[in-house]
Amino acid sequence: MINREAWELGSRRSCIRELFAYGRAQAQKLGEEAVCDFSLGNPATPPPEEVRNTLRALAQEADPMTLHGYTAAEGAATVRRAIADELNSRYRGGVRESDLFLTAGAAPALTAVFAALTVSPESEFVAIAPFFPEYAVFSGVRGAKLRIADADRKSFQIDIQALDKVLTPATQAVIVNSPNNPTGAVYTRETLTALAKLLAARAARFGHPIYVISDEPYRELVYDGKETPYLPEIYPDTVVCYSYSKSLSLPGDRIGYVLVPPACADHDALLYAVAGAARSIGHVCAPATYQQVIERCTGARPDLAFYDRNRRLLWEALTSYGYDCVSPDGAFYLFCRAPGGDAKAFSDRAKRENLLLVPGGDFGCPTHFRAAYCVEEAVIRRALPIFRALAKP
Repeated sequence: MINREAWELGSRRSCIRELFAYGRAQAQKLGEEAVCDFSLGNPATPPPEEVRNTLRALAQEADPMTLHGYTAAEGAATVRRAIADELNSRYRGGVRESDLFLTAGAAPALTAVFAALTVSPESEFVAIAPFFPEYAVFSGVRGAKLRIADADRKSFQIDIQALDKVLTPATQAVIVNSPNNPTGAVYTRETLTALAKLLAARAARFGHPIYVISDEPYRELVYDGKETPYLPEIYPDTVVCYSYSKSLSLPGDRIGYVLVPPACADHDALLYAVAGAARSIGHVCAPATYQQVIERCTGARPDLAFYDRNRRLLWEALTSYGYDCVSPDGAFYLFCRAPGGDAKAFSDRAKRENLLLVPGGDFGCPTHFRAAYCVEEAVIRRALPIFRALAKP
């Protein structure tokens, strides 16, 4: 006998992964330049030189047992101390190394936090649509329910009134992703302050904490001097799930962390629950080599100029063709209303031209499509004539 739910997850990939696999097959058949693939958030810019130099130095200098051996399940103390120091240099968080649990990227961090906060099959989490589709998978590991609240469809800020309508006594946490995938929106301090006020009031009414799970893989990718507020300063009951995949162009190397800040409700119990949940899904330790890379490179930053050039080029071109696109303040995605209003039909039209765009249905917004502009500029320029031709429904 086979677990039906596991079979369903394994037998059908996400829409994003399906498009990516299709693009790889088309590129092998027709050549790389025949495909304009905007499906996957896979940075085309290399890691910062600081990271590459560190990898070279570690390969030449480090003790192989240290470089490749096990660490504590929560991560090496020196690495967690370096991360805490970097966070404290930027924010007034008072973060300690003991507040951190290192993971193989943000996905297992989120999965462990969801599992740690699922106290019964009736437990609920809330996502703000549009949202990263895998939240539905991660939150369901222990059978919890994912409820959806629509964002404001003009600014894609959190619609506080819409969120309030889906909060119930079973709500364990609200997922906040800023800068946002897929919209590129950066939630303002005003938005987050209103969120904190609402959740504090509902937590008091329901008689238990309502956490914020802050999913932050794009925290360093912000343009035009926009502020990315540190959520634990605004709402103490925030658990941060961070990944270096995007900020350091290391998507395939899987390194990140869970941060349970000192002021978070039930701090010690929650950290133990995160560790136990991670253990139950097979966590041993985060990759040891990349723990050491991060220890030496906590201050490294992405090539924002690369992403910003692509952002401006694609947004200016598409809006000039008549597309209705949100101007992204962060991340590396453009989220546009599909001509004709049916993103799946539009994505299928684009696919026939080997222009790969993710329809927004799985994000909870079927009228829009997502284009990941973390590609080489040449890919964007090859795609522009196709976008122009497809602009009319």
